[in-house]
Amino acid sequence: MVLFPKPKFKKNGLTNELQLRFLRMLQRSIANGYPLLEALETLRWDQQLEPAAAQLITRLKNGEPLDEALENIHFHKSICSYLLLSRTSGNIAENLEKCIHMFQQRTAYVKKFQQLIRYPLILIFVFSILMFFIKKEVLPAFADLFQSSTQASSTVSLFLFVIDFLSSLAFVLLVIVVVVGFNWKFFQHKISMDTRIRVYRAIPIFRVLLRMNTSFQFATHFTAMLKTGMPLKEILDILSSQRKIPLVGHYASILKNELSKGIKLYQVLPGLTFLDKQLAFIFHKHADMLALEKDLTIYTDFLMEELHRRIMRAITLIQPIFFLILAFLIVLIYASLMWPMFQLIQSI
Repeated sequence: MVLFPKPKFKKNGLTNELQLRFLRMLQRSIANGYPLLEALETLRWDQQLEPAAAQLITRLKNGEPLDEALENIHFHKSICSYLLLSRTSGNIAENLEKCIHMFQQRTAYVKKFQQLIRYPLILIFVFSILMFFIKKEVLPAFADLFQSSTQASSTVSLFLFVIDFLSSLAFVLLVIVVVVGFNWKFFQHKISMDTRIRVYRAIPIFRVLLRMNTSFQFATHFTAMLKTGMPLKEILDILSSQRKIPLVGHYASILKNELSKGIKLYQVLPGLTFLDKQLAFIFHKHADMLALEKDLTIYTDFLMEELHRRIMRAITLIQPIFFLILAFLIVLIYASLMWPMFQLIQSI
């Protein structure tokens, strides 16, 4: 009898569920007063988490920062980028708590998306097979049957053309998405950030969510470092040197260069496409660092709620869109079968 299940691994590490569990247990141990390494030792009591905890302890003892060590044992990149904060703020427990909340929401989005997309995809697959059968068998038979009626024969030919066109269009779009997605995943790091920004701006819904997410990441990291008493220039130095959030690093470099020329941050921020204009207002409003920290904290909370609302809204729109596509396919199939027969009856 197996008392303990084997750890569930993805191709290169723990599943998202186990990563979330790992973070929760680590945060709980640290909140109870354990230092980081001792907290990780308590995770080794769990057989599913023991391999990851052992690797993490070894890497931390070798001098790797927590975020880099997690990245090297294949934790999700959003976890690693968020825990970059622990290098500067030093408050691991607080950062872990916020990271858990963020990653938990992300996992919920993925599950919700998978649930909503599963049924429409099955229906589209079934209707694609049906359309293929109608195109190859039914409509050619109708064309032979209705040769005596020129009008009905023309209608059948039209429907054959429409189905051919839609099939070819769907195939071409699928190939484009697969090729672009594959190449983008492996070659995006070789593309300049300015080019990537132009690509991002061309994607309607994605650009809105990206602007909110980038603003949230920028404000969150900026706030955490303000709490340590760092000056603005040092904060921008750290943000521009990190590579886990390339867009934030790119914008931090721009802000650092403009600040060195004596230009105020609030004057530069409105020109940065994927940073919210509200950030410029907040930086303009406060010269006092404590007041700026307070406003940025409230702003990040607002952004998290708004980002959650918009993502859920976008996800819930997916199913109605798919059902509209299915309704169009049903009408097309029905019309392709019934309209030529109606024309033939009228011609008799």
